[in-house]
Amino acid sequence: MMRFHSFKTLLVLAAVALTAGCATQQTPYDYSAFERNNPSSILVLPPINSSPDIKASYSVLSQVTAPLAEAGYYVLPVAVVDETFKQNGLMNADEMHTAPPAKLREIFGADAALYIEVSRYGSSYKVLTSEVAVEASGKLIDLRSGDLLWQGSALASTAENQNNSGGGLVGMLVSAAVNQVLNSLTDRSHDVAGIASGRLLSTQRYGGILNGPRSPFYKQARLANR
Repeated sequence: MMRFHSFKTLLVLAAVALTAGCATQQTPYDYSAFERNNPSSILVLPPINSSPDIKASYSVLSQVTAPLAEAGYYVLPVAVVDETFKQNGLMNADEMHTAPPAKLREIFGADAALYIEVSRYGSSYKVLTSEVAVEASGKLIDLRSGDLLWQGSALASTAENQNNSGGGLVGMLVSAAVNQVLNSLTDRSHDVAGIASGRLLSTQRYGGILNGPRSPFYKQARLANR
C-alpha cells in the first residue's frame, strides 16, 4: 500500500511539473495581419497620457521616431502631424485618437497609425526607494483595412539599476533621499521614456513589431515568421 501511495504521489508531481512547463511556454505572436497588410509608412499619434505628469505625452512622442525608423519604416514628422491635428480642431490626444482610420489615411497618406498610451511617467518616493518609471502601451492599426497589426507594452525604471544591498537600512534611506532629489532637479523621466519607447518598438524582443521594408532584415524577418 505504501508503494502504491508513493507511486501515486510521483504521478501527481509529474503532472504538476508538466502543467507548469506548459504554462510558461509562450504562444507565438500572430503576425498574419501584419504580414498581409505589409505597411511601409507609419503615422504616430500623440500619446494619450494617463499619468499625473503633463509632460508625459510629448516626451514619449519625441522619442518614438528613432526606433521606428531603425526598424525600417518611414515615419511622418511628429511635429507636423501634431500641428495638422490642431489646425483641424483636434487639440488633445484623446480627440486625435477618435479620428476614423480612413480619414487619417486621406489626410496623411500613411499605411498605418501607431496609437500609444502612457500609464506611468515620473518619479515616486516610497521611504526606502525612489525611482523614475515610464510605462507605455501601443497598438498599430492599418489605415487601409482597419486591421489591428500589432500591440504591446513596455516598462523602464531607474530601479533596474539600483543596488540597496550595502549600507543597511540607513544606507537605503540615504540612497532613496538622494535619488529623490536628483529626480526632482533633473528630467530623468525623459531619458527613461527613451528607454521605454525603444523597448516598446523594438524588433528584437519577443512579440515586438516586425522589421519594415527599409530594414536590411526585412526579408529574413518575414521568412522567420512563416
